[in-house]
Amino acid sequence: MPEDPYYLIRRSHLPEVMKKTVEVIELLQRRKDLSVQEAVQEVGISRSAFYKYKDAVKPFYSSDMGRIITVSLLLRHVAGVLSDVLGTFSRIQANILTINQAIPLQGTATVTVSLDTQNVVVDMDSLLNDLRDIHGVEEVTLVGQSA
Repeated sequence: MPEDPYYLIRRSHLPEVMKKTVEVIELLQRRKDLSVQEAVQEVGISRSAFYKYKDAVKPFYSSDMGRIITVSLLLRHVAGVLSDVLGTFSRIQANILTINQAIPLQGTATVTVSLDTQNVVVDMDSLLNDLRDIHGVEEVTLVGQSA
């Protein structure tokens, strides 16, 4: 086992200081004019707490963790569903790298899509929710992300 392994943990299980550290990181990314001091004051943690945890905690969908994501979808075998999914990727400016569709069995087909998210204009939670809202999409799973 590595000396300092990574763990995937739900946000609800994190201590408040780690949640606020992520808020500061995201605030600094959104508002380039803010200093660290201003951001930590706005969020409500100390600078020392921020510096202690800033390299130890990152959102799973963080843009600096990786640019390529792979999404698996279970689609109903109905005309236009895949087109709607691809249109969603186009609207958010995702670059499709690969598409793999299995043959439909019992009315559904699995589609796996790898995307370059470098220019995506929404966060990953919004993307996944938008995909789930498409009529004919039964299931959406983020399989992974890489650099």
